Amino acid sequence: PVMVFLEDHKADTLRRVVDAVKGFDEKHGTEKTRFRLAGGNAGVMAATNEVVDEAQFPILIYVYVAVALLCFASYRSIKAVVCIVLPLALVSVLAHSLMHALEIGLKTSTLPVVALGVGEGVDYGIYLFSCFVAQRRKGLSFAEAMDAAMTQVGSAVVFTGLTLSVGVGTWAFSALQFQADMGILLMFMFLMNMVFAILLLPAIARLLFRS
Repeated sequence: PVMVFLEDHKADTLRRVVDAVKGFDEKHGTEKTRFRLAGGNAGVMAATNEVVDEAQFPILIYVYVAVALLCFASYRSIKAVVCIVLPLALVSVLAHSLMHALEIGLKTSTLPVVALGVGEGVDYGIYLFSCFVAQRRKGLSFAEAMDAAMTQVGSAVVFTGLTLSVGVGTWAFSALQFQADMGILLMFMFLMNMVFAILLLPAIARLLFRS
């Protein structure tokens, strides 16, 4: 066996080593001699990273499809699905950007967190949109219905979002790096889902429900 000692186990380092081994095998390997990746901590982490990298987008797609189908079953409207799901999708993109900025690795333990943020954050949009639909059915105009929805549930959405954000935000002071990272990430997702539900959802609804 050939042993390789690495200065760190970051994803970029592991990827370079794996690519180098695979490239060497393609160039020098024969039918009788092949160079295979073995185990060890780095090998296991590299294999895990490959699996997670392949699974992250299918998992998000499954989550959003499930949310979209349930929203459609509730409101029977594609416009309603767009109003609720689009802000969630934008928050997911921002969450991945935050993970990159903070150098939070995508692992088996962090992969479900983004999906958790979607499942938790969809509540804000559903609260607001359901109240908006109820007011519209009473014959109110768009502006009147959205104003009534904001009056009735807007403060509850803000309070719930802030409460959850502050609660998980305290994890950022944990001595455990994983818990600290997840506290920051969840706080960001809960807070941004609340902000987008209050600010972005009404704007999208205004574009789609003009009549």
